[in-house]
Amino acid sequence: MEPKFLIPGNGHPLNVLGDHMTVRLTGEETGGRFTLVEQTNEPGTGIPMHLHENEDELFHIIDGQMKFTVGTQTTTATAGTTVFLPRKIPHNWMVVGETPARTLLSVFPAGAEKMWQELSALPAGPPDMQRVAEICARHGVRFLPPSD
Repeated sequence: MEPKFLIPGNGHPLNVLGDHMTVRLTGEETGGRFTLVEQTNEPGTGIPMHLHENEDELFHIIDGQMKFTVGTQTTTATAGTTVFLPRKIPHNWMVVGETPARTLLSVFPAGAEKMWQELSALPAGPPDMQRVAEICARHGVRFLPPSD
């Protein structure tokens, strides 16, 4: 591992099913310890209810607002809020409000960036959710059916 200064614009941009990410630090760069991602998304962007078998996630909201549902609890996180999502706990998120949300996402341990790279390589247009679910399942991420 080498020290690294991350200036604006550094990283690997990905569009993962409409989630605009820049992978700022990969597992290769952190010795597998974690992945660091910057996200900038418009209102309405979100990820459905899912859980990670292998990773914990830590979201820090820099700008905007995001609604998180974690288990049965829903809250709106505003700028300055940090949300910790331990592995194996169902959760989802959506950008809400009138402005884009910018977040830093840390994933422990690293590895999810490999899944995001596969997902970002899917053809443009409406996603084939069966294919998406297959890719995610190979990486220990599982989508859950919507609850009423």
